[in-house]
Amino acid sequence: MHTSPTIRKVFEGVATRPEMYGMFNRHRGDPAMAEGDAAQLFAGEWFELAEREHDYMLEILPPLWMRGDMFAMREFMTASVTSVFLSLSIDGQMRWFHGYCDLSDRASPERMKAAIIERESRPVRAMTRVERLEHIWSSTHDDYRGYAGERWPAAVRGHRTVLVYAGRHGSVTKLLDELTEAEIAAKLPVQLRHLSEAVAA
Repeated sequence: MHTSPTIRKVFEGVATRPEMYGMFNRHRGDPAMAEGDAAQLFAGEWFELAEREHDYMLEILPPLWMRGDMFAMREFMTASVTSVFLSLSIDGQMRWFHGYCDLSDRASPERMKAAIIERESRPVRAMTRVERLEHIWSSTHDDYRGYAGERWPAAVRGHRTVLVYAGRHGSVTKLLDELTEAEIAAKLPVQLRHLSEAVAA
């Protein structure tokens, strides 16, 4: 039986071209990449981009397929997971998105589309804790993020880590999932710090 990946937003706002390429490489260094088992890292992730970036990606290579308001990249990220670009009308406004879909499940692009429309049609702008953490991971430079290695307890090895400022203790490496609300706020851009907390669906 096919297990559908969790569809999740990994960046708040409209990604610039450098940010878009950064998102394509956001799992570089993950142990699963070296083991060749990275499909679950990518499948289900999505973010918003500008029309210019959407059109630029369409012109790079002939798409694998086009279906009305979406097209799939011919080059796969890993296994059967590839980039799907969408142009969607949400609340009467055209917007553009990128998502990773596992094409071994033929319904995955339509599920991605429905999830994006549902998420972006909410009347109040808000972010869940998970979305805040994903945005931090997506926007943190490689030099300041990594993965728990041998010096960490066995149970958390391979988990994502980020560098945080710890006051008089200076900068320390901490598990991304264990950041406090204050640490999350400090690492978010100013315009995102005061968004209300959304309840996870």
